[in-house]
Parts: sequence; C-alpha cells; structure tokens
Amino acid sequence: MSNYTVSVSPHIHDKSTTSRIMLDVLIALVPAFVASILIFGPRAALVTCVCVASCVFFEWGYLRIVKKPDPLNTIRDYSACITGVLLAFNLPVSIPIWQAVFGSAIAIILIKQLFGGLGRNIVNPANTARVVMFLAFSVTMTTWVKPVGFSVWASPAAIEAIDGLTAATPLPLIWKGELAALPSLWDMFIGWRGGCLGETSNLAIAIGGIYLMLRRVISWHIPVAYIVVVTGLTALLGYDPMYQMLGGGLFLGAIFVATDYVTSPQTNLGRLLFGICCGLFTVLFRVFSSYPEGVSFSILLMNLLVPYINKISQTKPLGGVKA
Repeated sequence: MSNYTVSVSPHIHDKSTTSRIMLDVLIALVPAFVASILIFGPRAALVTCVCVASCVFFEWGYLRIVKKPDPLNTIRDYSACITGVLLAFNLPVSIPIWQAVFGSAIAIILIKQLFGGLGRNIVNPANTARVVMFLAFSVTMTTWVKPVGFSVWASPAAIEAIDGLTAATPLPLIWKGELAALPSLWDMFIGWRGGCLGETSNLAIAIGGIYLMLRRVISWHIPVAYIVVVTGLTALLGYDPMYQMLGGGLFLGAIFVATDYVTSPQTNLGRLLFGICCGLFTVLFRVFSSYPEGVSFSILLMNLLVPYINKISQTKPLGGVKA
C-alpha cells in the first residue's frame, strides 16, 4: 500500500520575496517619477524625496518607540519607500513641504503601523493619507500647477514662483462645461497637463504597469476591469470616454494603488469584481457628486469591502467538502 504525505498549502514555491516584489514596484514607478520632473520641474523630485524620507523615518521611529526588534529589517522590505512615492504621486507639486511630511505620518503611523504593520492594514496607506489630506487641506490639495518643464531649471526664482502658475485640470474643466479649454488627447497621454505629480503621464504609468505584468507582480484583472468600466460607463452617460480615461488619476489608481497585495482580493474572480466596483464608484463620484474626480475615494471604499469579496469569491479546494 502506498504511503501519502498530507500537508497544508502552499505546495508551490518560487524565489519571490516581499523585498523583491516591492523593488519591482519601485522600478515600475521610475518612468512616472522621471516624467513628473520633466513636466513639473525639480520641485517634483523634492516633494517625492521628502515623502519617501519621511515615511522611512516615521516607520523606523515608530518601531523604535514600540521596541520592535531590528526596525531596520522592516524598512529593508521597501514598503515604506513605495508608500512615500505613491503619496507624493498623489500630491500637487506646489504642496507645502510640511503638509507632505504630515501626510507621510498619517500613512505610516495611523494607517499602517497602528493596524499591525505590513500585511495587516485594511486600507492602502498612501491612498488613505491622500484622502485625509484632501479633507484637511482642501485648498493646497486642489491647487494645480501648469506644466513648466525645463523653464524652471534655468532660474531658481522660477521655482519659487511655481505657485503662481495655476490652472484647472481636465476633469474640473469637463465638470464645469469648459470643453474648449481642454488640452489635446496627446498632451493628456504624455502628461502635459495639470494634475498630481504621478498621475499626469499616462504613458509613463502604462510602461510601469506593463513591467509589473511581465514580472507577474500584478495581474491584468483589476487594472483592465477598472479602466474598461470607467470608459464604458462614461461613454454610455454621454461623456467623452478618452478624456475620462486620461484626464484624472485613473491609470495611477488602477495600476499601482488598487492592485496593492494587502488591500485587494486574493482570487482572480475577486479582483475582477473589485475592479468593476471601483470603476462603478468612480463614475458615480465623477458624474453625480460635487467632486470631479473619485478614484481615491472609490479605492478606499472598496478596500473596506475586500474581506466580503474574498468570502464570496473563494474557491473550494480540489476534493474539499463544505464545512
């Protein structure tokens, strides 16, 4: 009679580690980081570096205060760095530096560490911190700057005057009916428009998303479902689907925020449902609310529903029986 060894899953192992996955995400964010500097000038790099340094510092400081063993080991997984980059990418280039530091503290201490650290937070830290900052600093969080590019590199005075180069972003223009003032679709695609640091260049974000899919860090289910639902529903409601797809933070949210391992569903069916619902709520916010965006709020809302999506989409193990 044959002897069988019975053990719990997982039975398939690979060389993936948390730090390796996080490093891949950081690499995927590099094109959008470079694009933000080319579009908004060197202050984009300053805001990003401040957010990353603040997130790393707050994570190290919190772990030291609560006397966790080897706090540097947690920092080495790059998760705090990713939180800092994503938070910066959701901020205007003109954001006061102290507010960027405040947002980093909210993301790391309040949203991540107080829930138990990486793997235990129920909502995405960077996205939730962005929502908190939007509610707390509504003026500075909605002061959009025109693309300045290389013009600010020649003169330090131009950097200081960047707050005066304000302009409405595409979605508020659509919401107000000022369609004649919209930039071209090509400018929207490459990023030559106002907006948050990391959301303007859809080309750069798409390059990063393709890299993550090729590396099998993320799957196509959430990004594709999210983007297709937003473009399809807005077209049915009489809006230009291309401007709705390229005009806000849809690409950044769908590819880098909604796919967060900790706060997204575990199964492919669950990921499809998650992406579809994110798209639905985004359209509802954009069309029927007084706020012309909606990506951050939609992802935050769906993060809270992930446990229920996991429950209804979980698969039965082969040969398993219902409890």
